[in-house]
Amino acid sequence: MRKVFFSFKYDDVWRANVVRNSWVAEGKEAAGYIDKAEFEEVEKGGDDAIKKWIDDQLKGTSVSVILVGANTCKSKWVKYEIEKSIEMGNGLLGIDISKIKDQNQEMTERCAKLPEGYSFYLWNNGDGYHNMGDWIETAAKDAGK
Repeated sequence: MRKVFFSFKYDDVWRANVVRNSWVAEGKEAAGYIDKAEFEEVEKGGDDAIKKWIDDQLKGTSVSVILVGANTCKSKWVKYEIEKSIEMGNGLLGIDISKIKDQNQEMTERCAKLPEGYSFYLWNNGDGYHNMGDWIETAAKDAGK
């Protein structure tokens, strides 16, 4: 079974949960999720504590999925997660989640096509609900995992 790390800016947690829940519903294991209260507790420990939490979440994963929304490009932690994923040799891919409606039925624009040089997909137009497993497997094979 493949364990996948999901990276996203917390502003997009609603949209990220749509993607993550579709993966978990398939009986797969997901990492990289923390609720607001847990994150606030980790955050109290400063940057070193956040890095340790990320590093621990990445352990045992073979693919990192970068969920790209409106503010993802501004997140130093998403950048760190991408760097660590590459360092670990994880398969890497990006998914545009900006067109998933949030709790207010609103959509946004994405900030870019993170990560550069890797496969990038559109959740809605690419039928992510049905195709994400194939996208993840392709990223894993491309990374030799």
